[in-house]
Amino acid sequence: MTKIAVFGSGSGTNFDAIMKWINNGKLQAEVVLVVCDQKGAGIIEKAEREGLETFVFSAKDYASKAEYEAVLVEKMRLLGVQWVVLAGFMRLVGETLLNAYPHHIINIHPSLLPAYKGKDAIGQAYRAKATKIGVTIHYVDEGMDTGEIIAQKAIELTGNESLEEVAYMIHAVEHGLYPATLEMLFTKEKSLCL
Repeated sequence: MTKIAVFGSGSGTNFDAIMKWINNGKLQAEVVLVVCDQKGAGIIEKAEREGLETFVFSAKDYASKAEYEAVLVEKMRLLGVQWVVLAGFMRLVGETLLNAYPHHIINIHPSLLPAYKGKDAIGQAYRAKATKIGVTIHYVDEGMDTGEIIAQKAIELTGNESLEEVAYMIHAVEHGLYPATLEMLFTKEKSLCL
């Protein structure tokens, strides 16, 4: 069973989708830690409801990114974390975490990268009147949404959709694509280890 840590900053809808796949036996993984950088974020309550260990921190309580990442790495090593899964985590990952988990940190982004990087990607695409939007899952590197792409799924728009409808369509794709891609990655890694 692949042990993962899920990092989030918000409501935790992608975390929910991952947990549904795990609980239904479709994703062979165990969430051993949920990390959040926002006290009171919805993902914390969802993790606690699942009986999962959480680590909630405020970056300003640490002297540097390297300092809080070192604390996270130590905690994850104690728990046997093999993969780090970012699910709405709104911080750039630094060198300390990248070096501890090379090619084992995954992110989901609500656009067809390299288009619309960074915050509010759905709003960026909507304001640009994009006719094709989508979701990207990628490895994390030191840049903002610049890592190697693992999977993408596109959605065609008519131009008549509201921003809320576009966001709903994106989230519906995310909630299937992310856990399916994680299962593919974990299965592939297991077969390479045999």
